[in-house]
Amino acid sequence: MFGPDCLPDPADPATLAAVPAGVKWIDLLNPTREEEKLAERALGQNIPTRAELVEIEPSSRLYIRQGALFMTASVIHGITQGRPDTDPIGFILTDKLLVTVRYVDPLPFIRFIEHLCADPELAQEPVSILVRLLDVIVDRLADELETAAKDIETLSSQVFRHRSKVGSRKTEIRLEALLLRIGEVQRLLSEIRESALSTARMLGFLSTSKLCRESEQFVSVDSLRGDVRALLDHNDFLTDNLGFLMSASLGLITLEQNFVMKVFSVFAVVLMPPTLIAGIYGMNFEHMPELKWMLGYPFALGLILVSAILPYWIARRSGWL
Repeated sequence: MFGPDCLPDPADPATLAAVPAGVKWIDLLNPTREEEKLAERALGQNIPTRAELVEIEPSSRLYIRQGALFMTASVIHGITQGRPDTDPIGFILTDKLLVTVRYVDPLPFIRFIEHLCADPELAQEPVSILVRLLDVIVDRLADELETAAKDIETLSSQVFRHRSKVGSRKTEIRLEALLLRIGEVQRLLSEIRESALSTARMLGFLSTSKLCRESEQFVSVDSLRGDVRALLDHNDFLTDNLGFLMSASLGLITLEQNFVMKVFSVFAVVLMPPTLIAGIYGMNFEHMPELKWMLGYPFALGLILVSAILPYWIARRSGWL
């Protein structure tokens, strides 16, 4: 619980009959039933369950009940652990209280609570707390998009850098590793887009509510909506670039494989005439003039050598190798 002093209330919810006076924000992280009952008494209505939060239809995520705004947004988390994902977080807003229901602890919440304790003026009213919390969430999305953009630049330089040995095994391994990294960045962009779209819908719903229109935060909400739209556009741009890198990497891998097959094809052509000559002189016909010729054996070896060198020279001159 957070009030004007911005300090969390350490009291056991099971021992409280009601929320203490002055509390503006109740943050339920993995709430127990006692904590839910305490928040429900303060709100005068039920807290959404986790099953209700994960529903994706807009009518289940954004609605008004008895004057309270019930909103659900998918917030990204797990990025620092290398497993980006989104999880639904419920926001219940009235003119006197903000309640958040969540089952993950994303970085924006951690940072906002730190800011809240450092600057008590942020906790003056529930609407301002919500808007500033959404601002931190949007900032987090922007930071991750900047990181993804830098990763894509690095991937681009690695994909198209000069390859000293075409067809080498090291090149193939490098390209396969790049494909895996591209997949990781694509997953991050996908989660960012899901979170941004969910946040944009929530901001649009919030901006049309009476609580927001009558608050000083209306301009801030409208500004956040513009920021999220810009983030979505930038996300689409990065996704297109990443798709191009994916196609380019697959194309380069195909070229590497084609080069190997081309080498095998050329060597098959190089070895075909010597094999033919050796097959001819390996036949056991009685009347073969070269069999009794003293220079027949060196002649056959020389002919085999010339017949192998000539196709190889033609392939090199034609640029096939």
